[in-house]
Amino acid sequence: MTWLVYTWLLERWESFAENFQPLRDSLDILVVAWCVYWLLMRIKGTRAAQMALGLLVLVLAWRLSDLLELATVSFLLDNFLSSGLLILIVIFQADVRRALTRVGRGLFAPARMHQAHAIEEIVRACQALAQRRVGALIAIERELQTDEFVEDGTVLDAELSRDLLISLFLPYSPLHDGAVVVRRGRVFSAGCILPLATRGDLPSAFGTRHRAAIGLTEETDALVVVVSEESGRIALVASGEIRPDLDGPRLRQALLELTGGEPSVETPTDKDVVADPARALET
Repeated sequence: MTWLVYTWLLERWESFAENFQPLRDSLDILVVAWCVYWLLMRIKGTRAAQMALGLLVLVLAWRLSDLLELATVSFLLDNFLSSGLLILIVIFQADVRRALTRVGRGLFAPARMHQAHAIEEIVRACQALAQRRVGALIAIERELQTDEFVEDGTVLDAELSRDLLISLFLPYSPLHDGAVVVRRGRVFSAGCILPLATRGDLPSAFGTRHRAAIGLTEETDALVVVVSEESGRIALVASGEIRPDLDGPRLRQALLELTGGEPSVETPTDKDVVADPARALET
């Protein structure tokens, strides 16, 4: 009896699968197309895109060598590309890790970072520093820690405040040349050296701070706020892309959106935020 039931269920399933085969094929194509689109959007404008283009050129050269019967070239490329999956993992290890972290965060860690107070202190400090054209570089960690990419630095593990950030970047501070790393809403370290971006498409106007910000965000999911000492302009860098010329409200909004934070009910008005930094730097 059990065998008959099993056979009947199997036949029904096969019949169902045959009837819905076109739908399954369409779903299969849509999933693959979405994955390819998602991958292209993730690597667009990054070093991974340039390396992917280089690999595509190698694959085309491999196929062309087969067509032209270039035995030596075909042999070399065939052996090189035979370990294609391993090569991709090694070359794109940082991008793969970042992508998997984002997927895992979206599926299994829906809780967002609620650090409106920390963001408010960062915004106030940046406005104050920009008003006096004091350079600053603030890296805000999200899911991935930056220890692997940040060199030197002095561990502080101090409560984050506007006054502390200002004092760290003032010219007479021994730590003012490096970056400040913010971890879990606290000033984790200061005077840190960040990896410089090596992309050739960056404008020549970008100085060391901007290149360091882009370099770190290409390797991790951190956010980096840059204050230019030449122009006094504030920029925010995320995933290797820069948002220039931000004022206080726009910087606050961008940070809240990227960290999943929520505005605090005690968030001051724009008038208060602009007036306060000047007093903070008068000391």
